Amino acid sequence: MRIPPLSLLAISLATAASAIAQQAGTFQIVGSTQVSAMMMFLGNEQKVYILDKAEGNAAQINGHPANGAVWDLASNTVTLMEVRSNSFCASGMHLPNGSFATFGGNGAIGPGGNIGSQKNQYGSGAYDATYQDYDGTKSIRVLNPCTGNDLSATNCQWFDDANVLTMQKQRWYSAAEALGDGTVVMIGGFVNGGYVNRNWPNVDPATEGGAAEPTYEFYPSKGPAQTMQFMVKTSGMNSYAHTFLQPSGKLLVQANLSTVLFDAINNVETPLPDMPHGVQRVYPASGAVAMIPLTPANNYTPTVLFCGGSDMPDYAWGNYSYPFINTWDYPASKDCQRMTAEPQDGSAPVYVQDDDMIDGRTMGQFINLPNGKMLVLNGGINGTAGYATATLLTPTYGQMPLGMSLAAGPVMTPAWYDPTAPAGKRWSNAGMSASTIPRLYHSSAILLPDASVFVAGSNPNVDVNLTTIYPTEYRAEIFYPPYFSATTRPTYSGAPSTLSYGGAYFDLVVPATAYSGAANAAADNTTVMLMRGGWTTHAMNMGQRSMQLNNTYTVNSNGSITLHVSQPPPNPNLFQPGPALLFVVIDGIPSNGTLVILGNGQVSTQPTSPQAVLPNNVRLASAQGSAGSGSAGGSSGGKTSGSTSNTTKIIIAIVAAIAVVGILGALFGICMARRRRAARAGSPKTAYAMSSAGAPAALGGIGAGRTSDSSAFMPLKQDNASMAWGNASSSNVNLPGGQHGYRDEVLTPASGYGNHQQSGEYDPYYERR
Repeated sequence: MRIPPLSLLAISLATAASAIAQQAGTFQIVGSTQVSAMMMFLGNEQKVYILDKAEGNAAQINGHPANGAVWDLASNTVTLMEVRSNSFCASGMHLPNGSFATFGGNGAIGPGGNIGSQKNQYGSGAYDATYQDYDGTKSIRVLNPCTGNDLSATNCQWFDDANVLTMQKQRWYSAAEALGDGTVVMIGGFVNGGYVNRNWPNVDPATEGGAAEPTYEFYPSKGPAQTMQFMVKTSGMNSYAHTFLQPSGKLLVQANLSTVLFDAINNVETPLPDMPHGVQRVYPASGAVAMIPLTPANNYTPTVLFCGGSDMPDYAWGNYSYPFINTWDYPASKDCQRMTAEPQDGSAPVYVQDDDMIDGRTMGQFINLPNGKMLVLNGGINGTAGYATATLLTPTYGQMPLGMSLAAGPVMTPAWYDPTAPAGKRWSNAGMSASTIPRLYHSSAILLPDASVFVAGSNPNVDVNLTTIYPTEYRAEIFYPPYFSATTRPTYSGAPSTLSYGGAYFDLVVPATAYSGAANAAADNTTVMLMRGGWTTHAMNMGQRSMQLNNTYTVNSNGSITLHVSQPPPNPNLFQPGPALLFVVIDGIPSNGTLVILGNGQVSTQPTSPQAVLPNNVRLASAQGSAGSGSAGGSSGGKTSGSTSNTTKIIIAIVAAIAVVGILGALFGICMARRRRAARAGSPKTAYAMSSAGAPAALGGIGAGRTSDSSAFMPLKQDNASMAWGNASSSNVNLPGGQHGYRDEVLTPASGYGNHQQSGEYDPYYERR
């Protein structure tokens, strides 16, 4: 039987990938997610939860295409999960008790991304009979992560019922960030549908013809949604605004080219400097953005790093329908900037130029690693996030060279950034191999408990498309950072299940078998890291934080090391209450992480107390580790060099992979050229039908509502009314104990958010835990 060139290439590359499985600096393909991983989060030490938009996945659940799954880390297999509403481009956040919530999404859709079969009076999808998804624009979905293999219990499933749990406003591409009391603030978003959140020209910056949502609200509610003037100022380029809680309880918020320090409780904005060089970082520019690790050395001062994105001129971003230029020809930015919004020396906040990235990236994603470095991976060297069937310069789908993708040139090799290195030496990709899978729009990544990185997703298409140049991607990978070259990983015992904000220190014991060389040297080079991977979508990890806990040590005569570890600082705004992983890192080599809960597990003002004074270090020159050479410890000199055998295997496998690629490269190129010619000749037979032909819209026509032709991106009409689930719902998930459930409603009238009573039912599963 003749094997098609692409299949042969895939088989050969998969074989090469298998040869270097679990080797430092490489990717390993580990299985199929069955739904494309548009969103992910680590639920516990065993499970990664995955969400997809409502689309035509072959995997079925309850008689319709699945759009949710849970990945078991031990077996590298998935179990499909029911998700009732369309979570397309939702936001999400952890809750204080270890549950997770996702907020908003899009209206119900059916095959080809068309409006659901049951519409409301405004023409938007309320339900679709084929995909059996409900409108998700106001949804609050809550999940209580479970362990074990039997996930059939009700309290292990998604709670997803807009008749019980709902936001005040429709939000698609909204931002989410947790406050110090565990409350989540949701900011802005679309009502639904579009490439960027504006008409052109932009004559209605507040609501953009009724399709933009310039308000913010809280979960649990602190009162009615209020207009945020920053969302009006940044109109059109403020989807998934970058939002980071600061020590004061205010939020650093960045969108378009603007930056503010935002007091969400009192709705007060303090302007900060604009983003330099005209570089956009929010979706669809989609720069890599994350907070630098909080450490004793930087006095736990939050600094946010902004890298990549695009400096396309304002006009080029177009409108709801599509960009006005061929984005795939426009290079992504390499620029990096740092911002410390609340300098402890009282100086004015400024953007500080940082080292350029090695490669320009759109849709690049930062993952904080336990060794204090920040990994960036995925994305493209040209273009933007999003998808479309046309641009202003390329008026038909048949002329689009990359199908619906608005990005080109996948960046396959990761790099990492060292925030403590001197300027000019902060970026490196040494020891890192390339992935074989392009990861563009709707790809995601998350830190795992073994300190590897789970990578999945990529689908720049309106629905499932397995034959286009950048297809719907189901293959999952694990990336093993260079520290996996160590022959021995540190271990420890004594981890608490909960951490407090200040208070008595706790002890962790590192056995002599966890390191090699002198115990004193190992102890001097040991850190304890608290890591939260966050909730990941669209090259963002909402809620991601990394904090080094202060520690001293006692070296024992048997070679073990007792670490005396401080609780997190007594300020919940530095690391909000909820789940995190606790790692011990020796000479840059991390242990496995242990899941802990910070705080009291409730949405409330968190108890704080002064941090206890740590004992002095106790050293013992005669104590030694008993692990072999090449493991963590003083003998490694702070490096993560591995054994000769491992290095040899990597070299052999890489040479083999290069040979395979060299042999098959011509076949791959021929196949791609044929595919591009076919795309230019006319719409391929596999293209999904759109709701209208979607010819380029005339510029400047502004009516009562949005005017751009949304069929070029997501063919959904706009409406401004609540779209609660109607008679199409066959059943409602009941809350335990006959509770009435939570609605995001005002419980007591007052002026200002701070005077409203919070609802207690922030988590439907809370009483069951």
